[in-house]
Amino acid sequence: MIRESACAIFLAAVMAVGPTLGFADSAPPANPTATATAADPAPATQSRFRLLMIEQAGCVYCRMWNHDLGPIYPKTPEGQIAPLERTDLHHPMPEGVTLTGGKAIYTPTFVLLDNGTEIARIEGYASEDFFWGLLGQALQQAGADLPPTAQ
Repeated sequence: MIRESACAIFLAAVMAVGPTLGFADSAPPANPTATATAADPAPATQSRFRLLMIEQAGCVYCRMWNHDLGPIYPKTPEGQIAPLERTDLHHPMPEGVTLTGGKAIYTPTFVLLDNGTEIARIEGYASEDFFWGLLGQALQQAGADLPPTAQ
């Protein structure tokens, strides 16, 4: 009972504070397998790596990522190497995507894909420092050619 009460209080606090942080709630993509959006321009060349962001409407941490990193991600070395695609947690995975770590449970979940197959996963979003560190490490382990400043 205490655990449920604590969760309810936390959720109420997040929902109350979220709007004051300037995060607009966004609906899931109209196309459940939508890939690049206007904020995520398609890469000039096809990359073997992709970063699939699994999100859902009402996810405060998804909004935080969208606010903190969404606009700059496509401009970074990581964004050039692994272009961002998005899908909704409650829709089927995009065609050609194979999840080796099982179905996503938490949002946001970032799945690093190599030719459509999951090779790494980042569950949640705490801060940009953690995100960049974990993504850089996953790309490096996968053999991506990151510039020294991005590592």
